[in-house]
Amino acid sequence: MGEVINLNQYRKQREKAEKAQRSAGNRLRHGRTREERINARQESDSQTQEFDGKRLDPGPPDDPPEVG
Repeated sequence: MGEVINLNQYRKQREKAEKAQRSAGNRLRHGRTREERINARQESDSQTQEFDGKRLDPGPPDDPPEVG
């Protein structure tokens, strides 16, 4: 005689394994480690500061020549 299986437990185990597989795929596609997020944020901040330091301030607006 074969082994008796609880179908409810089998179904739940199968769904749990499928969910874990989907989660692993999502982590590969979308996930970044905390260190990667921090490094990206710091790099972005340093680039912003560098660009702001090179920005030229506009001088006073030039008066259009008077016609008349």
